[in-house]
Amino acid sequence: MAPYTLMGILNVTPDSFSDGGRFLEPRDALEQAALLAGEGAGILDVGGESTRPGAEPVRADEELRRTVPVLEAVAQAGLGVGLSIDTTKAVVAQAAIEAGAGLVNDVSALRADPEMASVVASSGVECCLMHMLGEPRTMQLEPRYEGDVVDEVKAFLDERLRFAVAAGITEERIILDPGIGFGKTLAHNLALLDRLDELCSLGRPIMVGTSRKRFLGVLGARAHGLSEPLEAGRRLPGTLATSVLALERGASIFRVHEVAPVAEALAVATATLGGDGG
Repeated sequence: MAPYTLMGILNVTPDSFSDGGRFLEPRDALEQAALLAGEGAGILDVGGESTRPGAEPVRADEELRRTVPVLEAVAQAGLGVGLSIDTTKAVVAQAAIEAGAGLVNDVSALRADPEMASVVASSGVECCLMHMLGEPRTMQLEPRYEGDVVDEVKAFLDERLRFAVAAGITEERIILDPGIGFGKTLAHNLALLDRLDELCSLGRPIMVGTSRKRFLGVLGARAHGLSEPLEAGRRLPGTLATSVLALERGASIFRVHEVAPVAEALAVATATLGGDGG
């Protein structure tokens, strides 16, 4: 068994930065879910509210309308994968859990909705707590940290871990995410990836989501001598490189758009790091 899990991204939003509008219909979403599962995704992360920089909030009723039918359809399809709901709203999380979700992926780390912790605690599902500076609408407007970004992110994740446990969520059900691209500059993102092992010392699985992020477009453009970032569809090489680096530094969950190539890259990296030439 691979020492990592691939989380396939399934956005049912009209405005996500790289695939907005493609899977709004449950039929299209189910087809994409089957594709991601077939490529090796162990978890499908369904989101009905974009968290791209500058994104506007979505009402709970609209988020429910977008996500619940998709979760129900995927659960009934028997694809053999776990389901995750990407939300900061307790009412959406509760409905998603009832529809089959076993993981709540909360980019606010239980800060946006005071009821979220109790929903997760009482349901017995897993949760992912992510670091984000500010909120999606403002997080990339000159993000700054008082000191060392890795130390600050680690301290934040440690505090949220303790908060979650105090709220009744057992530590074994908690995943941590440094929030690559969420209120970070290029230098911040690279520092977090380089020193990811320091976050692993918190003792919980670390999830990394670099897939198609803008900083990869910036670095890719530099490689080609271009002034403008590469568009999202050209950022797979950067996604692969950062996923392999994150694996080497201890990450164990990878949230990606393109599952098959990342699965192959991580399989090669795992064989190399483990000396498995079998």
